[in-house]
Amino acid sequence: MIKLDIGSKIRAIRNRKKITIAQMCEATGLSKGFVSNVENNNTSPSINTLQTIASFLGVPLPYLLLEKQQHMRVVRKETRTNTSFNNLKIDHLTSKGGLRMMIVEFPPGTSMGEPNAHEGEECHLVMEGKILAEQGEDSVILNEGDSFSWNASVPHFVKNIGDTKAVVLISVHSDTELHDVL
Repeated sequence: MIKLDIGSKIRAIRNRKKITIAQMCEATGLSKGFVSNVENNNTSPSINTLQTIASFLGVPLPYLLLEKQQHMRVVRKETRTNTSFNNLKIDHLTSKGGLRMMIVEFPPGTSMGEPNAHEGEECHLVMEGKILAEQGEDSVILNEGDSFSWNASVPHFVKNIGDTKAVVLISVHSDTELHDVL
């Protein structure tokens, strides 16, 4: 059984906002003893009571119900993973379940190699340069600021056709957790 640490989260939010228990009790109509028991995880408040507390604290109710591993995940620039593939530099930004984001740097004339296919959907934003994107019979030239998306189960191909490096932000989503697609 999962034990949620809602009380500690409520206390942390209240303290961060410099709100006393007395102020919280006055605004919500809850007793000091009850709030103390909630914050110490000695009692489980009803959903209605949690909604009252969440509203007073200015946070969405679902936030109070998240488990620790479901909270925001931060990846600092200096701790990101970098890999390479076919002379492409891949900067792995973040991932969550079946969603991954990466920045791929294509030196002039380089491509991802042969057209490939894998499970999922992809969205791309050309941040720098000029690329050729192909999927099936579709072929398009994209420049900085252009974006495109496709179903990744159809073979696809990207190549830098410009004279300078091309940088592409790629988001890949799959119903299953993805491993390296590049």
